[in-house]
Amino acid sequence: MKAEAPETESSTVEVSKKDAPAAPTATDGGDKGPSLLARIAKPARRALFPVTAAVAVAALVAVGIMGWQAKQQRDVDAAADAGLAAARAYAVTLTSVDTANLDAGFAAVLDGSTGEFRDMYTRSSGQLRQLLLDNKASGKGTVLDAAVKSASEDKVEVLLFIDQTVTNAASADPRVDRSRVAMTMERVGDRWLASRVYLP
Repeated sequence: MKAEAPETESSTVEVSKKDAPAAPTATDGGDKGPSLLARIAKPARRALFPVTAAVAVAALVAVGIMGWQAKQQRDVDAAADAGLAAARAYAVTLTSVDTANLDAGFAAVLDGSTGEFRDMYTRSSGQLRQLLLDNKASGKGTVLDAAVKSASEDKVEVLLFIDQTVTNAASADPRVDRSRVAMTMERVGDRWLASRVYLP
């Protein structure tokens, strides 16, 4: 009779689930601290805020500067237009002479002047008056062309081309004198006055 082999314990040992180590999850990576992505993103967000703020401030400053420059240019352009118009009108006043009404003419010239030119004209007006009376001279000025040479908000340099038709006792026929005149116009209050007049 064949003997039966004794029963042996199974070589496989069942491990209790409560004794098995827990598998690491995707969220903690086996570590209780923040993930690597979170560690990188947090300081990046902190660094991004001051950079964004600096860019915004720089943009505002640039817009402000451009706006100020545009306004300044508009003010200079307006001054140039006003100075040019005043110079054209004053050139006609200066070159138009009527011996029958010298006082009004001289007063108009002085009213439209300031500074250096006003002082010079005041000093020479007596001699000029006598010369005009002696020669029974009269004149009529016409501005042929004019342009702004340079301009700021308070001063405009103008170049004018002027024809002056002159009559006097020595000549029965009118004579036309053509001149190129440089004129400096300065803002005095709300007016533009000639501070310098010369032949360049």
